[in-house]
Amino acid sequence: METISPKLLNWASILDSKTREQAIMTAGLPFIYPHMALMPDAHLGKGATVGSVIPTLRTIIPAAVGVDIGCGMIAVRTQYSVNDLPKDRRRLREDIERAIPLSAGHNNRTVLPTAEPRLAELRRLAAGAGFDPARYVPAWELQLGSLGSGNHFIEVSADEHDGVWLFLHSGSRGVGNRIAQHHIGVAQQVSRKNQVHLPDPDLAYLDEGTPEFARYIAELRWAQHFALLNREEMMDRVIARFSHWVHGTVKELERINCHHNFTEQETHYGKQVWVSRKGAIKAGHGDPGLIPGSMGTASYVVEGLGNPASLNSSPHGAGREYSRNAARKAFTLEELKRAMTGIEFRASEAFIDEIPAAYKPIDQVMQDARDLVTVRHKLRQLVNVKGN
Repeated sequence: METISPKLLNWASILDSKTREQAIMTAGLPFIYPHMALMPDAHLGKGATVGSVIPTLRTIIPAAVGVDIGCGMIAVRTQYSVNDLPKDRRRLREDIERAIPLSAGHNNRTVLPTAEPRLAELRRLAAGAGFDPARYVPAWELQLGSLGSGNHFIEVSADEHDGVWLFLHSGSRGVGNRIAQHHIGVAQQVSRKNQVHLPDPDLAYLDEGTPEFARYIAELRWAQHFALLNREEMMDRVIARFSHWVHGTVKELERINCHHNFTEQETHYGKQVWVSRKGAIKAGHGDPGLIPGSMGTASYVVEGLGNPASLNSSPHGAGREYSRNAARKAFTLEELKRAMTGIEFRASEAFIDEIPAAYKPIDQVMQDARDLVTVRHKLRQLVNVKGN
């Protein structure tokens, strides 16, 4: 750990100057308490750094939560071993790709029976929160059970004992993004109205006790739950397709579902604060967590150590070293294919910006996080599914 300033503690051994400057700028806001924690996977983000833990007194910065509210991971440990699996992994990949819309939710045409109870729950929660999600996305129901693009993925992986895991990464889809963007805009309007000077407009905040704050919290919590249920819905579909592939029934030995773009009220250093983890997972003592690498590299199943200086947090993944545009210019499809040797995936130029070389080395990230989490399992990928 490096102390950049009394208000900024850093666990990242790989940290570019622009990311450092952005984190220092955010940490300098007067309502940060006791300090920001910069995770090993930190990189430049919208307003606030991705891979940062931002505790605030009686206020929240919507952009510090992230535009994909509730984005996170889910993993299921099955009873199967690698030796139990059929040889034709391409058939499973293509079956999953048919079962789950891989990018925008408009590719959904019907609501599956498995989704209806979850949608009914979300409708009840929205009514209780006093808003209609259709205000943001008219067909939001069709987005439940869709993966999304970018770094979202579905994988079949194996641990160090050859035990098979089902693993996926996604969030609150378009409806969560629209909610986030709306409230970032509201915060900016409030800041202009109150003549608040900010080092970056995307650091605009909402104060506790105001109608704008209450509305944001209500819709934020709904979007976080949408993201959690979205992952549950997709995992159920993955389990169904995997079961069909192995001609058996999956016994769930363990299921972990955790956010890494979210806000919770917690007590740290004697005060109650709003902790926004933007690209970070909660890692209190004994908390289970998931830290994926990039496509083609290892992922980790972890347990939190409850490090108070990190505000009980840990990294959420590898963290980008190249922007998406820079990665598309720097790497080729052939390089991506070589990086994915031995892994069943859909070879496409659309995924060049997700090549492992565009990310920090996940093993270095985990080394940096050694006082934040303990590793329970290291996973290697067998099958990778991505949206575009």
